[in-house]
Amino acid sequence: MTTRTIAYLCSEYPAISHTFIYREIESLRKAGMIVHTASIHKPTNLKVMTSDEQMEAEKTFMVLSQPIPLILSAHLHCLQKSPLGYLRMAGGAIKLLTKGPKSPVKALAYFAEAGILLQWLHRLGISHIHEHFANPTAIVAMLIKIYGGINYSLSVHGPDIFYRVDSAMLEEKVQEAAFIRCISHYCLSQIMRISEPAKWDKFHIVRCGVNPDLYSVREEPHNAIPNILCVGRLVPAKGQHILLEACRVLKQEGLLFKVTIIGEGPDSRSLEQFTTINNLKDIVTFTGVLGQNTVREYYDKADIFVLASFAEGVPVVLMEAMAKEIPVISTRITGIPELIEHEHDGLLATPGDADDLALQIRKLLKNPELRCVFGRAGRKKVISLYNQHINNQQMVNLFHEEGETT
Repeated sequence: MTTRTIAYLCSEYPAISHTFIYREIESLRKAGMIVHTASIHKPTNLKVMTSDEQMEAEKTFMVLSQPIPLILSAHLHCLQKSPLGYLRMAGGAIKLLTKGPKSPVKALAYFAEAGILLQWLHRLGISHIHEHFANPTAIVAMLIKIYGGINYSLSVHGPDIFYRVDSAMLEEKVQEAAFIRCISHYCLSQIMRISEPAKWDKFHIVRCGVNPDLYSVREEPHNAIPNILCVGRLVPAKGQHILLEACRVLKQEGLLFKVTIIGEGPDSRSLEQFTTINNLKDIVTFTGVLGQNTVREYYDKADIFVLASFAEGVPVVLMEAMAKEIPVISTRITGIPELIEHEHDGLLATPGDADDLALQIRKLLKNPELRCVFGRAGRKKVISLYNQHINNQQMVNLFHEEGETT
């Protein structure tokens, strides 16, 4: 198998909440692929990331960090290399005025970014670019393909992108992609829903995964008071308000426990206010954003992991907790039931139902033996279906297959 050189494009890379992308890229490199990385925006929270992630940021091409003279030079390069391709790309950008974003500012921005990236790709001799999430960055990838000579593929997670199929131009992105990597059967079904059956053979389920060696079994924490852990951005979709409401119910019942919430986001203030108003400050701790090395230390201290989400793909933090044999509780939404089988390797609550979430947490607080049973079963699930070593090899195979057909 010949060495394959590709680029990964993200809206922000590396990102504190998307460490799995960094691990995926590192896995591809270890498999012998050459992977260059590009990010539209500079990464935030870089100071709390690992030293390896910080080094990765230094090697990543930051699109919007380029000065105006270099942007103009990049577009001149694209025009001179292929006048017809440049006109096609400009035409593709003009179409964005009447479909998708329908914004002159965004259309111009995507066109500018496409030109910058094209010069970078040409300089490196790259003919394939892969993009995560099918977000607006994928529109830039589409414009690059319209120019000619470069294909793209997508990793689609959902569910947000499925709520705005038209404005996000998801059908067009899927139509033009060389292949689509779907992270779950739920994701695959939603891509099938908007696509012709004749296109379905280019859709592939490749689950996200974790390194079971890095996320090894943690020693039993032997906490005198059980510690509940939640890791995720503090945004409505993560359902932290429901978690706190469930904790309020359980505290009123006299159950003893502590809660640690790791993350930052726009819901931070309202969550802290709820905690204060409902007299939960003695049991709830907000840590803010933390790097992965520190987060793993919190995993090691946790008795239960809870994610009360309203909208998710398949959360990698759940896989991480399960790999460490921490019993998990989440909600019956989207692809999560594919990861957690209720009452076999974890528990599932009704989304938005604080009483049901309290019921599931209560089961584990009162039954340490059940926590151990779910913890062991959870790690077995991750090793069999969400193992980074195995799943990322599927990505290697897809990239090589795509290279053989171009």
